[in-house]
Amino acid sequence: MRGWALALLLGALRAGGTELTFELPDSDKHCFHQDMERGIKFTLDYQVITGGHYDVDCYMEDPNGRTIYRETKKQYDSFPHHTEVKGIYTFCFSNEFSTFSHKTVYFNLQVGDEPPILPDMSSRVTALTQMESACVTIHEALNAVIDSQTHYRLREAQDRSRAEDLNGRVSYWSVGETLILFVVSIGQVMLLKSFFTEKRPGGGGAGT
Repeated sequence: MRGWALALLLGALRAGGTELTFELPDSDKHCFHQDMERGIKFTLDYQVITGGHYDVDCYMEDPNGRTIYRETKKQYDSFPHHTEVKGIYTFCFSNEFSTFSHKTVYFNLQVGDEPPILPDMSSRVTALTQMESACVTIHEALNAVIDSQTHYRLREAQDRSRAEDLNGRVSYWSVGETLILFVVSIGQVMLLKSFFTEKRPGGGGAGT
């Protein structure tokens, strides 16, 4: 039976976004919902961190049920879009094609444009002062740092998962090799022992 994770992400995200990392079991699907106004710009970024071949199906529907985005077996992707109708938009991540691989998925939904850091920045006609220009530059640099930290954090989590998986396989292989060597050693000892075992001839009866 399909499992649905229903989350209503309300209008507080108009000038921000939501980041979420969640577990996606095999043969399952998780869906999320976001209420948005018409003409709003949003961007959906997602990436599979752990599990299987690091792939997942993803699709998004508008309030009328029309599919505006669909990708299958993607490791990561980014989907920017401008809303055409007002209402609740639904985006889902599906692992139904996998029968045993458990996935960990990260997504970031950015809704709306970022508000200006200065109250009258969008309407002013004069040039920015040196202090204001420095503030804008620092703000943009901090945003770039945040994006880089998120990127490297996801890469680190994915690489750690791969390293742990590889370490587990190497451990199992080492145990298997040890058992095989142990069995072969015992077989060789028994074989060599059979070569040097003296066979006593059968005793005959004495005549009178």
